[in-house]
Amino acid sequence: MFAGMNKLQPDELAKIQIFSALTAEERSEICGTHMLVKHSPGQPFLLENDWGNSLFLMLSGVAKVRTFTDEGDEIVLCLLGVHEIFGEIALLDGGGRSADVVSLTDSILVKFPGLPVIRALQKNNDFALEMARLEAKRLRDLNKRFVLQSSDATTRLLASLAYVASRFCKECNPFSAIPDLAQREVAAIAGLARETASRTLSKLKQRNIIETSDSGMKIISKEALSKRGLID
Repeated sequence: MFAGMNKLQPDELAKIQIFSALTAEERSEICGTHMLVKHSPGQPFLLENDWGNSLFLMLSGVAKVRTFTDEGDEIVLCLLGVHEIFGEIALLDGGGRSADVVSLTDSILVKFPGLPVIRALQKNNDFALEMARLEAKRLRDLNKRFVLQSSDATTRLLASLAYVASRFCKECNPFSAIPDLAQREVAAIAGLARETASRTLSKLKQRNIIETSDSGMKIISKEALSKRGLID
């Protein structure tokens, strides 16, 4: 969380990786007319196919990026945590928003006007490269999760639990506690029916691979992740 919530300072923006390559002048221009927005759990930041030319930065909280199948089934594409940006695809290609973005927790985000960001991308090769690296990382992560859809239910659920846990802590630790709210998202992220996810969770508890407490649910067996190639 930034020290001052009334206005985001350019030097604070420089501490975030995606913006670290910007010049002082570019950071000042991007910060010039930004807005701070608060959202409650369940509130959408963006809706799929809506028009928009703003870039968003998460200051606190966690959000999900989702779409729906033709049958109306929800597909969770990824989760967004602190200091992650979204809205960049529509900003870059001028099309509609590619997915819904919905807050899972109380969240604070920054809304930047798109034009200064586009100007910085056009002039600053290092900033453009940082943006390309971000898109490449997100594509790799999505590909890994897509490949996991052919795995057994236990592997898919463990991978999803580790992923959700990492998004809910600053250290990106797959063994951190998962809040009760996020447990509802695990089945969708794993691509499992809720009944299958519930049965698999019960088995994992019985085998002492996961545990539940007042702080939430967490993975306690590194071996279970390691033997499935989910961690190094």
